[in-house]
Amino acid sequence: MPAYYFWGDDDFALQQAIHTLRQRTLDQAWASFNYDVISAEAASSPTQALNQAMTPPFGQGQRLVWLQNTGLGQRCPEPTLAEFERTLPHLPDTTVLLLTSATKPDGRAKFTKFFKTWGEIREFATIAPWKTDQIRQQVVTVAQGRGMSLEPATIDLLAEAVGNDTRQLHLELEKLALYWGSRLHPIPPAVAAELVTVSTQTSLKLAQAIKQGDTPTALALVNDLLDRNEPALRIVATLVSQFRLWLWLKVLIQDGVQSDAEVAAAAEVANPKRIYFLKQEVRSLTLAQLHRSLPLLLELESDLKQGRDERATLHTKVIELCQGLRPGGAS
Repeated sequence: MPAYYFWGDDDFALQQAIHTLRQRTLDQAWASFNYDVISAEAASSPTQALNQAMTPPFGQGQRLVWLQNTGLGQRCPEPTLAEFERTLPHLPDTTVLLLTSATKPDGRAKFTKFFKTWGEIREFATIAPWKTDQIRQQVVTVAQGRGMSLEPATIDLLAEAVGNDTRQLHLELEKLALYWGSRLHPIPPAVAAELVTVSTQTSLKLAQAIKQGDTPTALALVNDLLDRNEPALRIVATLVSQFRLWLWLKVLIQDGVQSDAEVAAAAEVANPKRIYFLKQEVRSLTLAQLHRSLPLLLELESDLKQGRDERATLHTKVIELCQGLRPGGAS
C-alpha cells in the first residue's frame, strides 16, 4: 500500500517504523534523490507533498515522501481534501507517501475516512502503564519481530522491567539476543534476570506503596521517577487512574456485584481474570479512604499545572495520601 498515516506519542516506536519503511522503499545509492521530508508548518505543505509523490523516482528504487507533524487528521480544509481525493487513487507504485502526527486522526472526519480507503493508518501511542496485558503483548510482538522466543516467565519479567518504555524494551531484547545467539529453545527467565535491568520503578509501584501507607518507599519512588525524567503530570495521571479503578471496584463490591465478569465490564478491565487480584489489592482499604484520596490527587494535579515545584509538591501530597491510607490510620 503506497500511502501511510502513522500517529502516536511513542516517538521511538514511530521512528523505528519510519526507519523500516525507509529501508524497504529506497535504494540506498539513490536515497538522497528520492527521499523528501516536508514540514507541515506551511499551508502549502500538503500540496507540495502530493506533487512530489506524483514525481517519478530518479535512478533505482522508489520515492518516499514524508509529510511531518500534519494536522490533516484533525482538520483538513476542503481544497486540500479535494487534492487528496484527486491524487491518492492515482498514486504511482513507485512512490510511498507517509504522513505522521502525534495526535490520533478524527475517525469521523472526511479526510480520515477517505485515507482509510486508499491508505493505511497505524497507531504508535504509548501504552498506559496500568494496561499490563497490553504491555505484555507488546513484549511478545517485539520479540517475535526480532525472531526471538521467550518463556512465559521471561515475558512477564521483561514487562515488569521495562513497563511501557518501548526504547528500553528494544535495548533489553537486543542484549538478550546477543547473549543467547542462535540457540533454538526459548530464553529462560533466569538468563533475563541476570541481564535485564529490573530495578525500573513505575508509577504503579508508587500507587501500591501509597495504598500500603508506606511513606519512605513512596517518597523514594517519587525521587527515582523524577530522577529518570518521568513527567510529574504523567505520574499523577497514572495515580489518578489507579485510584479511580480501586474506588470503582470497591463500590461494586459493596453493592454486592459478585461476578468477576460483571465487575470487569463495569470497571472497564479488559481481562476478567485480573479482577481476583484487584479485589485482593482493595481488601485492606475502606470506601471512605479511597473517596478522600481522589481529591488529594486532583489537588496535586492542579498544583503542578500551576507551576509549583514538582518534587516538593509530590512529596507533600504523597505524605498526605500515605497518612490517610496507612492501616489503622483511617476509618
